[in-house]
Amino acid sequence: MKDRRFVDLFSGCGGLSLGLSMAGMQGLFAVERDHMAFRTFHANFVSKSSNRGHAFEWPTWLEQRAWGIDELLEEHKADLLELRGKVDVLAGGPPCQGFSFAGRRVEDDPRNQLFHKYVEAVDAIRPAALILENVPGMRVVHRPSNVVELQVGPAPKKRSFYDRLVESLDGVGYRVEAELVDASRFGVPQKRSRLIAIGVRQDLAGWLEGGVRRLFELLEEVRASQLEQLGLPDAISAREAISDLEIAGVQLRPCEDPESPRGFQEARRGEPATRYQRLMRGDHERQPDSMRLARHRDDVRERFGRILAECRRGVRMDDEARRGYGLKKHRIYPMSPTEPAPTITTLPDDVLHYSEPRILTVRESARLQSFPDWFQFKGKFTTGGDRRTKECPRYTQVGNAVPPYLARAIGSALCKALDEIEIGRKVFGQARKRPTMAALG
Repeated sequence: MKDRRFVDLFSGCGGLSLGLSMAGMQGLFAVERDHMAFRTFHANFVSKSSNRGHAFEWPTWLEQRAWGIDELLEEHKADLLELRGKVDVLAGGPPCQGFSFAGRRVEDDPRNQLFHKYVEAVDAIRPAALILENVPGMRVVHRPSNVVELQVGPAPKKRSFYDRLVESLDGVGYRVEAELVDASRFGVPQKRSRLIAIGVRQDLAGWLEGGVRRLFELLEEVRASQLEQLGLPDAISAREAISDLEIAGVQLRPCEDPESPRGFQEARRGEPATRYQRLMRGDHERQPDSMRLARHRDDVRERFGRILAECRRGVRMDDEARRGYGLKKHRIYPMSPTEPAPTITTLPDDVLHYSEPRILTVRESARLQSFPDWFQFKGKFTTGGDRRTKECPRYTQVGNAVPPYLARAIGSALCKALDEIEIGRKVFGQARKRPTMAALG
């Protein structure tokens, strides 16, 4: 496989970048506005002391710091135009909240500009292919905010954020297809269903037999080969993923993380018990970071213990059950030890450990996302109040990330598709697209 070069927009802490690097692709640079998330990205992909073979090339014209995509386009549009013909894949897409059709949308909301700026960046760089990952709700159709009660004539066609994005990308020359993909089928010990959208430049899409849909056929082929290469079963349970991080019977010690206030504790990692745990450890013998345990009050631990003893595992607690335990949160999952974990979110108290009356550590959440133990996380562990919309602490970084093992499979499928495009163009010469199988006889 030849090296394919990619740029990661809206990179977060780097889950998508890590997976693409695992697939043999070479990162150029990443764009991430949040300073904490970029610190994590820098530590793992830019810092020479800790990139573990996944170092980005990083152009000299781009300062190694947190950037917003609007800022990048304003200051470096000419540099982006110079990348045409040099980037195979543009990874990452705009978050859908900025262009939601729910409620009354404000046209000059700065979040809306992420949508437009993303399309502008695609048009500037003109990569061969695009990868976008988002929640399934990206396809949900909302009532357009500009529909008034006394509508005269036909109402505007209802469109989802995904529909609007596909239309805009088509306008700059890309064919886009999407499917719901469950990360647990790719070696990720977590039930995480996400909308994966793949775009291919129009002048290249015709060289794929079946068009852009061919990417998802290749993704299914890669799924099977990836599990075989890694020596993993079709599904990995939460216990198989994190049992070596349990604290029962383990002597606790003060948390020494420099970004954690005093008074927290952590446990040392135990011996690996499964193939997945050995893969996550690799040759990283040191204690992983982000092992800090939450400081639960005695009454909270007692309540969590009753929930684990009395409630059904692996499913979200219903309204009646939450009221019975005096819980106000809408989403609480007592984790099952024998099934993949529920979706890891940005909120640390959404999921309870399967055997211990506590929430998960950042490192346990990262394991369930398929981040290896050597991967470093930077910044605060958590935040609260109005800072939730302004800061991206470690729990948020993990919850927002694309699982690296899923990204690895997507990257491998894309490389195979780009190889097929190159072969088709060489074999069939000046034709605009690959002849169909029927035409070939």
